[in-house]
Amino acid sequence: MPDERSRLVPALIYSALCTAIVSSLGMLLVPSIAADMDVSVSTAQWMLTVNLLVGAIATPVMGRLSDGPHKKRLLLVSLVVILIGSVTAATAPNFTVFLIGRGLQGLTYGIVPMTIALARRYVEPSRVQSSISTLSVTVASGIGIGYPLTGIIAGETSFRLAFWFASIFVLTAIVVVVRVIPEGPDDLAPRIPFDFGGAALLGLGLGALLLGIGEGENWGWTSTPTAGVLSAAVVLLAAWVRVEWRSSHPLINLRVLRSPDVLLANGTAIGLGCALYIGLSVGSLVAQAPADTGYGMALPVFWAGFVMLPLSVGSMTANRVVRRLATRISLATLLPVGAALMTVAAALLWMAHTELWELLVGMLLFGFGMGASYAAMPALIARSVAAEELGSSVSFNQVLRTVGSSFGTAISGAILAAHMAPSGHATNGGITATFGLGAALCVVVLVALLLNAAQRRRAPTPRAA
Repeated sequence: MPDERSRLVPALIYSALCTAIVSSLGMLLVPSIAADMDVSVSTAQWMLTVNLLVGAIATPVMGRLSDGPHKKRLLLVSLVVILIGSVTAATAPNFTVFLIGRGLQGLTYGIVPMTIALARRYVEPSRVQSSISTLSVTVASGIGIGYPLTGIIAGETSFRLAFWFASIFVLTAIVVVVRVIPEGPDDLAPRIPFDFGGAALLGLGLGALLLGIGEGENWGWTSTPTAGVLSAAVVLLAAWVRVEWRSSHPLINLRVLRSPDVLLANGTAIGLGCALYIGLSVGSLVAQAPADTGYGMALPVFWAGFVMLPLSVGSMTANRVVRRLATRISLATLLPVGAALMTVAAALLWMAHTELWELLVGMLLFGFGMGASYAAMPALIARSVAAEELGSSVSFNQVLRTVGSSFGTAISGAILAAHMAPSGHATNGGITATFGLGAALCVVVLVALLLNAAQRRRAPTPRAA
């Protein structure tokens, strides 16, 4: 048993890396897939949209199910579906089949909440907090490794081999889970009815919201389809809130979300998720843009992936520091520290982004900020909710990160579309404005966190009260 426990956290980390590996098959490969499958770049962007939509719908469902007794079975089924999706995408004869594969890969968004629920259940209490923090930043760290690997494979061969690599990685993760994760149902987990109505309303509402945000630029922000989809999202999500408040066994316990620590983590997830995705997506664009744009570095796919490597270095370094300091400082303190580092990174990219070293330093600082803030969020949630609510609460935090990323995608896309040069590339003014928006979002989040910290210091302690 002690030997099994010592292998459990590495096994969970390896499983969570699937999310990062599959995520690295996203925006870096859009131009290659558009050319190979003879579709426009805007059409190829649907490989990101479909993956995001399925992930937003599946993540809260997977989070609630991971609070139940069949944690290992759920993780294995999810990995098998992701494996099928990866193989489907790798062998797709046309773009429609390829999109089906990308949709199946959307289940990766729910892997991290499941691994956190398993860690909360089976890891010894003294290591739970550090394990949860490590699992939370695994995606950020893995993206910095996955992008270079994807760039190397796709740059030297084809995008299909990159998807085959992801398939092999997921297959090895399945083997690790089978061998290491404890067998049988969790006897301590509650056995409660599943909230099918809440799952349907939340899935449809989030799907409509992300679809409207993702396609608003193509449809037109004031067009009837965009207005109709976003209005439907508001109605569906409002109905979901009403149903959840009245349910005795809700998909996501909204009463738990009123906890100050959980509110802090969720609010930060939206703001930093939006700012982070602006930095990553526009940074990737700058790395591959032609030199005659005035800002582009004209890096081929092979080398463009390495621009994200400092992100991994920074996040892994920050996570190790966080684990050492977790017993000495408050977890709530780590959020403003992480937000401050991300603000510095965003400000640097806003003011200087025409040299490769500037982009690399910006990504490194983003990694430091992500490592600190993303490690704190689930740990804050874990100490504020009961074990039977952890999976759903952390998965909801993951959904909010996804929603924030979607807003970042839509906003940056709209700004760049409004600043397009005759060559078909964004102007330097558009790139600068987009980076500036990311910096402004980081500042807003940082100010809100500092005000919250100041208010907590002024509040009387229970003993003084």
